[in-house]
Amino acid sequence: MAFAHDMTERLLVDAGIGPGMRVLDVGCGHGNVSVLLARLVGAQGMVLGVDRDAGALAVAEARVRELGLLQIAFLQRDVGALSADVGTFDAAVGRRVLMYQPDAVAAVRSVATAVRPGGVVVFQEHDPSMGPGRLAPLPLHERVRGWIWQMVEREGASLHMGFDLDGVLRRAGLEVEHVRAEAIVQTPDAPYDLFSIVRAVLPRMVAAGVVGPEEVDIDTLEQRLRDERQGNPGTYLPELVFSAWARKPA
Repeated sequence: MAFAHDMTERLLVDAGIGPGMRVLDVGCGHGNVSVLLARLVGAQGMVLGVDRDAGALAVAEARVRELGLLQIAFLQRDVGALSADVGTFDAAVGRRVLMYQPDAVAAVRSVATAVRPGGVVVFQEHDPSMGPGRLAPLPLHERVRGWIWQMVEREGASLHMGFDLDGVLRRAGLEVEHVRAEAIVQTPDAPYDLFSIVRAVLPRMVAAGVVGPEEVDIDTLEQRLRDERQGNPGTYLPELVFSAWARKPA
């Protein structure tokens, strides 16, 4: 996950997230972005992570306690049900959140209620519309990638939120300042950790009826993916990652 994490950090810095700011992390999950934000805002800043999943929040809370990050707090709340009672923030951030919202525009409007006038709203969304990119096929990688995106689609998520991101922010009444699209580059010696993702979401893939445990064969999958990369020295781009930041009108 290091490459995606670096991409997210660069986005947040470019969007102006910095020391002393109050930042809302929507759909925070296990708190990965919350921890990153805490480092950027420093001890004088504050981060509130919001998620509807109590189990994920428990993991996030245990993590920040272990790290001693006193500037992070968490709140169980649906992204689409935010209001000014959560406080007022200089910025709101979400990663892979809007794709899971039944009404992404309404969700952004909900998030914006907690952002001060002139504050910034930042989102990052993956989009498989143009992937994969490669010169030579990597059939196992492409099959595994297909499992993940089938799961996402069957869970009701939008597969094209990246391409829709600019329009969603504008329809929510925000002033879009920047949109970019990047790719996580997988090479034989610096691969994206596809195996760890599959291991983490395997129960969800099985529950969605995408694939059975026997076909995945999780005990051998990591080695099989490694063998395929080493047998093909080409570069592989799995999907695009769209990032954008917008301003709440003053």
